[in-house]
Amino acid sequence: VTRLRVRSWRFLPDFLLHSVRITRQARAAPGNMGAEVFRDAGMTFWTKSAWRDEASMAAFVTSGAHKTIMPHLHRWCSEASVLHWEQETARLPFWQDAGRRMQRDGRLIDVKRPSDAHAAGRIPPMKI
Repeated sequence: VTRLRVRSWRFLPDFLLHSVRITRQARAAPGNMGAEVFRDAGMTFWTKSAWRDEASMAAFVTSGAHKTIMPHLHRWCSEASVLHWEQETARLPFWQDAGRRMQRDGRLIDVKRPSDAHAAGRIPPMKI
């Protein structure tokens, strides 16, 4: 699960273009068992994906569109967090469950201009 808040409207077109490419890449990647995106309030975007194994996920993260966008996120985003866990089924979690887990166990990713919440180490709740 990832949570990314775009810090300015000027970054939104590039962010959205790359997000579409990454979603396509994820869904076509070997070992992917599901990928979804959710647009939350305040230019915040969530992703969730399920992978057969860590190697499949790592191959996706370090290639293609995903690899291309990663160097830009620290500049485009004011909040960024990630969460990984293992489960028995390939079923993607419900968004509310993913949001609660992110708040509880998520890891912040460094950003160049953090929001007040990010600077304080807080992950805001999902606004469904």
